Amino acid sequence: MRPGYDEPPVHPLPWAVWVIVLPLAAVELWINAGALGLAGGQAGIGWRNLAAQTLALEPQMLDQMLATGRFVPDYAMRLLTYALVHGSFTHALLAIVFVLALGKFVGEVFSGFAVVAIFLLATISGGVIYSLVPGTTAWLLGAYPGAYGLIGAFTYILWARLGQAHANRARAFSLIGFLLGAQLVFGALLGSKPDWIADLGGFIAGFAASALIAPGAGHRLLRLIRQR
Repeated sequence: MRPGYDEPPVHPLPWAVWVIVLPLAAVELWINAGALGLAGGQAGIGWRNLAAQTLALEPQMLDQMLATGRFVPDYAMRLLTYALVHGSFTHALLAIVFVLALGKFVGEVFSGFAVVAIFLLATISGGVIYSLVPGTTAWLLGAYPGAYGLIGAFTYILWARLGQAHANRARAFSLIGFLLGAQLVFGALLGSKPDWIADLGGFIAGFAASALIAPGAGHRLLRLIRQR
């Protein structure tokens, strides 16, 4: 067989990306099956609202736990589960596309466990930061903070490569700058939504975590300690 002709037409995705995407897709398919009348009967029409009430994060949940000093498992779990439910099919589809694209790139550099860890850490961090910002009252839902965590990892990879090439490292932040700028513009035109706060928190968490778990990070840290 001629070289290259035995390669698959579509490059396989890292297993970690499937671990993230499949639960998101499963919940959205379940919700849409109910909305289309394919499952659940009359009650299925309201499955999106039911999922939001069960899984989404209300900022006051964290405030209440901190104020009372009482750990509420349901509230704490929502710092993760809010990523499973979205406002609409399009909202979910775009999040999945983000995870597929960024997860594939990051998964080619980081281990699968690192990819999953970045997504989960960014999801939790985005939820915590969103909840701690005064004045946020809208419920938080969607996988975007986790996806922005992968954007943070993507940015870190570019930042490191630009540094190795002695190029302008600020170019690595062009993607996050464009995305946040677009969010602010659309927010100004269509009504401000504070969920960009969670997205930014997820990005920061993803970038910071990447600096600690990137291949060779331990050796670089040890070298810096020895230099001091």
